[in-house]
Amino acid sequence: MATIADGGTVRPWIDHYPEGITWEFPINYTPVHEQVLAVCERTPQADALDFLGAKTTFGALGKAINALAGALQQRFGIKKGSRVALLLPNTPFYVVAYYAVLRTGATVVNCNPLYTVHELSHIVADSGAEIIVTLDLALLFEKAEKLVQGGHARSVIACHFPDALPFPKKLLYRLFKSKDLAKIGASPIAKHVTHYRELLEHNYAPTPISIDRDEDIAVQQYTGGTTGEPKGAMLTHANIAANMSQIDGWGCGVFYAPSRVVAVLPFFHIFAMTVCMNVPLCNGAQVVMLPRFELKAFLDLLTRTGANILPAVPTLVAALAKAGEKARQPLSSVEVVISGGAALPQETRNNFAKVSNALLAEGYGLTEASPVVCCSALRVPSKHMSIGQPIPNTDVRFVDVETGTVVPLGERGELQVKGPQVMKGYFGNTSATTDAFVDGWLRTGDVGYMDEDGYVFLVDRIKDLIICSGFNVYPRTIEEVLSTHPAVDENNVIGVPDEYRGEAPVAFVKLKPEHTVSEHDLKKFLAEKLNKIEMPREIIFKDELPKTLIGKLSKKELREEYKQMKASKSEPA
Repeated sequence: MATIADGGTVRPWIDHYPEGITWEFPINYTPVHEQVLAVCERTPQADALDFLGAKTTFGALGKAINALAGALQQRFGIKKGSRVALLLPNTPFYVVAYYAVLRTGATVVNCNPLYTVHELSHIVADSGAEIIVTLDLALLFEKAEKLVQGGHARSVIACHFPDALPFPKKLLYRLFKSKDLAKIGASPIAKHVTHYRELLEHNYAPTPISIDRDEDIAVQQYTGGTTGEPKGAMLTHANIAANMSQIDGWGCGVFYAPSRVVAVLPFFHIFAMTVCMNVPLCNGAQVVMLPRFELKAFLDLLTRTGANILPAVPTLVAALAKAGEKARQPLSSVEVVISGGAALPQETRNNFAKVSNALLAEGYGLTEASPVVCCSALRVPSKHMSIGQPIPNTDVRFVDVETGTVVPLGERGELQVKGPQVMKGYFGNTSATTDAFVDGWLRTGDVGYMDEDGYVFLVDRIKDLIICSGFNVYPRTIEEVLSTHPAVDENNVIGVPDEYRGEAPVAFVKLKPEHTVSEHDLKKFLAEKLNKIEMPREIIFKDELPKTLIGKLSKKELREEYKQMKASKSEPA
């Protein structure tokens, strides 16, 4: 019989939780920077970070966090309410900057380094970020430079990339790859740039700040709505800390020292920020970083470190499975793989089992929930094809999409969520915040059902959102760029299954009369305006595009047409 809470919420998962897990787990709301700094004081000699072999102890990490926090306060006037944008890949610089910003009472604004300047301009301008912290790698620094020139931020803190490398890689980089570094002294914004190393060397003492954990915003994480327009989800200190605590309660010690957690997923993504960085560091576990995924470097990292916890996305799991025997020995140290960000295909799960004995658990979350909502057990196998059960102190329900009424167990509806990890709202967007909630429940836009044991299964999405390698891709973004090409009359973009990325965008295009353009040339045009994740896998030209009765371009017919087209190609001659 399912447990029923006050108000009639049905919680069948409580009676079917894995052994050792309780739903009413006591939440630790201590802000994450305070938790990390406490670990730095308790275990100063223990290794906190490993970046390509360069180690950072917890003691050194704590010293750097405090020094940068003091510099942000005294040199830049950062205080409560300030926003600081982090335009950084996975490096020790990101970790220090993240906790330093929180230490000042300011808000972290995560920025994807792969984004175009246009995309970054919206995020930085909308958030009101005053400072951008980035690397002095030319490809990144030039984006920050343009953001300052465009009036979207006033200052840049530049981190010298070779400083993060171990010797002799640091020396070799300076000798042979110095051309990859920006010439900051010659930059038109040179007077607005301060070097990270200089700030830490000054060793500023931070001013104590009182944090209102329920009201003060720790992270303003940008996501998108049905239109693809990015919205800043305001995650309070309580939201972030609560989700960490919930994961602790679910993980049964998985993330505690002496575990080593692989951080190849980017920290600027909410999943990695929480699971690859906050949770392990607050528990004294070591974080082993790679700035990006490359198979050989990744396997070498596993061999060198013996890391045992791997947060991943399905594309990463698929790449390891595809590597076959060469991945078997490096993966032998891995005990748990947690897949999130997109649906995990069963074929990928089966193939991975051929190269690793690790427990492969699938989880589910969303930016607005800091992000974890459900997860498969991390110590024992869970039900086939399920994303697991709601984590401690989290309520979920499924609601009929048409009527808004709660559906019985086993029936499909929209997944809605309640819990201490759910965001405060969207920054400066009251209407979007109102639309995101129904009677205090967060709407996810995902359709699924719950079985009698409280296991959740997702079957579809309400929105046209495409999840590509764990990142959100919005058809309208691609469609709007396509429409600016002089030869394009109409276009429509759908998401299709992709063995490597989970999903990929495909564009259908109708050209204007008397106009011609090749797929190659059209992709070249798009490459200047879209990031690589948004680039359509293929462009299909049609004389006419299907429309609804009221004249709106329809995706439904295109999805079916594409499915039939692929099926016919796969049939034997």
